[in-house]
Amino acid sequence: MSKHIPRKRFGQHFLTDHDVINAIVHAIRPRSGDTVVEIGPGLGALTRPLLEHLPHLHLVELDRDIIARLQRAYPSERVTIHAGDALLFEFGTLGENLRIVGNLPYNISTPLLFHLADFAPHIADMHFMLQKEVVDRMAADPGTRDFGRLTVMLQYRFSIETLFDVAADAFDPPPKVVSAVVRLVPRAASDMDALDLGLLENVVATAFGQRRKTLRNTLGSLLSADDFNQLDIDPTRRAETLAVADFVRIANHIYRKEAP
Repeated sequence: MSKHIPRKRFGQHFLTDHDVINAIVHAIRPRSGDTVVEIGPGLGALTRPLLEHLPHLHLVELDRDIIARLQRAYPSERVTIHAGDALLFEFGTLGENLRIVGNLPYNISTPLLFHLADFAPHIADMHFMLQKEVVDRMAADPGTRDFGRLTVMLQYRFSIETLFDVAADAFDPPPKVVSAVVRLVPRAASDMDALDLGLLENVVATAFGQRRKTLRNTLGSLLSADDFNQLDIDPTRRAETLAVADFVRIANHIYRKEAP
């Protein structure tokens, strides 16, 4: 089989380090009854070892050349290939308790994470290789430089655990950044108490839209001085100093205030 030339437009960096591959599979701990979905299988670095534990695997892949290689490499009864863009894929059509894994293309990682968050009720857990900078933002604590919109919206839906870093030389071609493996586990529905998720998303996006400014400036169109008093939130604080629960409280306060 001819060598596949990595395509920059797809952000392709293929994992080749067997120790790292084994560490990822060990972290996932696939079991025979699992419904596992691999995003961007590439040349099969994770696909092969996953299939040693699973009777069947779903693959989501955009690159037609790679799809053809996968079709030649694996019988259809072992692998179902979903040809298309993961950013548009309806993961909920694959059932419940999905275990989603992958070495995600770094150029679409943030919008893809937001897309996957919409399917949280269908997901058991997710394990991804991502740019370390993105993982640091996902797992950040309030009051830190990395805490932002991505942090709040993902931590609202998921418990997030950074597992280990991966050096650039584990890939071919090596990326210009350090990578990291992260685990995301959906929170119980009872923990997700936003009365209007769209409103929460709007509040968070607005608060971090100009992150150097105070909440009085960023949320002034949504909250009055009296609202800040009722919420017991100092309007001179900045968005990154609030906890995820504080954003939920703000969104729910606005929802109740605007309810007929």
